[in-house]
Amino acid sequence: MTTLTFMIVLAFVFGYACIATESLTKVNKAAIALLMFVVCWTLYMFDPMQYLSAMHPDYTGGLAGMAEKVTSIIQEHLGDTSTTLFFLMGAMTIVEIVDQNGGFNWVRTVMKTRSKRALMWRIAFMTFILSAILDNLTTSIVMIMILRKLVADHQDRIIYASLVIIAANSGGAFSPIGDVTTIMLWNKGLITAVGVISEILIPSLVSMIIPAFILQYQLKGELHVPEVNSGTEADLGDFTELQRRAVFCIGVGGLMFVPVFKSITHLPPFVGILLVLGVLWTTTELFYSHLHRGHDQGGTMKRVSNLLSRIDMSTILFFLGILMAVACLSEVGVLQALGQGLNVWFDGNHYIVTGIIGVLSSIVDNVPLVAGCMGMYPVAPTGDMAVDGIFWQLLAYCAGVGGSMLIIGSAAGVVVMGLEKITFGWYMKKITWIAFVGYFVGIVCYWALRTFVF
Repeated sequence: MTTLTFMIVLAFVFGYACIATESLTKVNKAAIALLMFVVCWTLYMFDPMQYLSAMHPDYTGGLAGMAEKVTSIIQEHLGDTSTTLFFLMGAMTIVEIVDQNGGFNWVRTVMKTRSKRALMWRIAFMTFILSAILDNLTTSIVMIMILRKLVADHQDRIIYASLVIIAANSGGAFSPIGDVTTIMLWNKGLITAVGVISEILIPSLVSMIIPAFILQYQLKGELHVPEVNSGTEADLGDFTELQRRAVFCIGVGGLMFVPVFKSITHLPPFVGILLVLGVLWTTTELFYSHLHRGHDQGGTMKRVSNLLSRIDMSTILFFLGILMAVACLSEVGVLQALGQGLNVWFDGNHYIVTGIIGVLSSIVDNVPLVAGCMGMYPVAPTGDMAVDGIFWQLLAYCAGVGGSMLIIGSAAGVVVMGLEKITFGWYMKKITWIAFVGYFVGIVCYWALRTFVF
C-alpha cells in the first residue's frame, strides 16, 4: 500500500469513526460523509496516474487526458449512486403523501386488542409486511406512532418497539425495495426481485418469529388501552374515506408494482418509482381541486409541493457522501484487496464472510459495508458470485437482519431509539442476544434451503 493510498484509507476510517460517534461529536453524519467524499477524491488527485494504470489498464490518454478521465470516472460512479438516491427520494415522498393524507389510519384499527401477546404478534407481522413494501425506517415511525395510541405503559412499549426494529429489518431484507442495501444490490443487478423474495423470505421470517416468540414471555396480562375521544383523534384531513383508500392503494400498490415495471420495461427501478410518484401526485392534486373552497386552504399544506420539504435530505446527502467515498476506495484498489484477503482467510466460505459482515453491520452503518462488498467482489457468470448467487443473497439477508443486534446498527433502530428514549445499554442487555439467535437461525435456515430445496 502506497503512502497516498494509506492517507485515503485513513481519511475514510477517521470519517467513519466520526459517523459512528455522532452522538458524542454532535456533528451530523451527513456533513462528515460529504467531507469524506471530497477529501478522499482530493487525495486521489495528488497522483491519479498510479491508480489509472492499475485499475484502468486500457487507459492510454497519458497526463494530457488524465483530468478528463478522472472526471468521467467520478461521473460514472455518481450516475450509479444517483439511481439509488432518486429511488429513495421517490419512495420517501410516496410514503409521506400516503401518511399525511390518512392512508395509514386503517392500520391502527387492525392492531386494536386487549391481549399483550396478541398485540405483539400483530405488531410483528404488520411491521414485517409493511417494511417489505415500504422502507424499514418509515415503517418503524408509523408503527411507533400506532403503539403510542395502543400501549400506555412505557416499559411494555419499549419491548414492542424493540420487536418493531427486529421485524422492520427482517422484513426489509427479503424485499428488493424494503431496505437501502437491497435497493443498492437490486439497482446494481446483483439480485433479482424474484430470486431474493423466493429464497430469503423464509430465513427473514424465521429471524423475526424466533425473537417474537422469546419476547412474548416478557409480556403478561391485558393492555389498558387509553380512551380516545373524538377531540383527540388523529386528523383525518380533507379527504373522504374512499379517497384515503385510493391514496393508499395507489401509493402502496404502486411500490409493489415497481419490480413488475422493471421486469417488463427493463428500465432502472427509480424510473418506476417516479412513475408511481407522478400518478399519486396527479391523483391528490385532482382530489384537492374538487374540495370545497373552505376546506382547500386547510389541505394546502398536505399537497405534494409542500410535502417535498419534509423529505429527510440529510439522509440523502449522507448516502451520497458515503457511497462516493466508498467508490474512491474501489478506484484505489483497496476493496478488491480486502475481498481477496477475506476469501483467502476463510477459504472462500461465503456463509462465514457474509455472517461477519452482518455482525459488523450492527456496529457500523450497513450502507457502506454493502457498497464496499459490491466493490470488493466481481460478479461471476456462474456459481456463488453470480446474479442471485449465494453470496449476494446472503449479503442482502445479513446486512439487513444483522443491524438489529445493536440499536445503533440500523436506521430503524436509531429512529426508534430517539422516539422511545431507549438506551443503548438496555437494548444490548435485553435484546441483542435475542436478535442474534434469530439472525443465526435464519442463516442456518438459508443453508438448509440452498442445500436441500434449491
